[in-house]
Amino acid sequence: MNFHGTAVRREALTLLRNGVSNADVARDLKVPLGTIGYWKHLDRSKRGECPGKHDPECPRCDGRELDEPAYSYLLGLYLGDGHISHYSEHRVPNLMITCTESWPGLLDECEQAMRAVFPENSVCRVRKIGCRNVKVYSKHLHCLFPQHGPGRKHERSIALTPWQQAIVDTHPWAFIRGLIHSDGCRITNWTTRMVGGEHKRYEYPRYLFANKSDDIRKLFTDTLDKVGVGWTTLARGSDPFNISVARKASVALMDEYVGPKH
Repeated sequence: MNFHGTAVRREALTLLRNGVSNADVARDLKVPLGTIGYWKHLDRSKRGECPGKHDPECPRCDGRELDEPAYSYLLGLYLGDGHISHYSEHRVPNLMITCTESWPGLLDECEQAMRAVFPENSVCRVRKIGCRNVKVYSKHLHCLFPQHGPGRKHERSIALTPWQQAIVDTHPWAFIRGLIHSDGCRITNWTTRMVGGEHKRYEYPRYLFANKSDDIRKLFTDTLDKVGVGWTTLARGSDPFNISVARKASVALMDEYVGPKH
């Protein structure tokens, strides 16, 4: 008998679908137990019955609920320090956010946001020299991050879709926090002033955001405008890459909703 013949395989699958055990099917049809298990696996996979092997649902494609605050934060991180890559057309693409090891709290927040946005996908950290790449694999990354494209972000147009803009408008501080955590910082500047005939040192906090993309800087400043944070542009040479928030009231707002990296 040809153990791998079509008729035998069809009979085996009929028995398996009716609840007969692998061992009984193998004994009755005189087919190796491993072959029966393999046939059963392929049959269940074809019918989408393999546990844990289904494609996770997508908020855009399938209408799954999206954790919007986490997404707004992750979007800010992506625009600053993230990119999507796939090594071949047969591999699932991955979103990678590069975070310095100096800020373990940032690493934790990045991972938590990824897990909230992709609750059915695995998230991992890949160690590099002085940093960690926080990664998640998903077939739907391009659905959630349509800004992905060939070339560097500052060399192409970056614009939010209407549904993304609606999320940012609803959760602006999460978006600002993500951008600051990627390409921004909170520093303490100092200057001197004459007090009673003597030069006194005066320190004041400032938030800075630096990005070569005109579009990404505008997304940042437009969102600052919506939450009432004043800002100025600081030119580095002849290029206005730096956005500064230094007014006392605006820094207080940033401290309340963003705070320094940790």
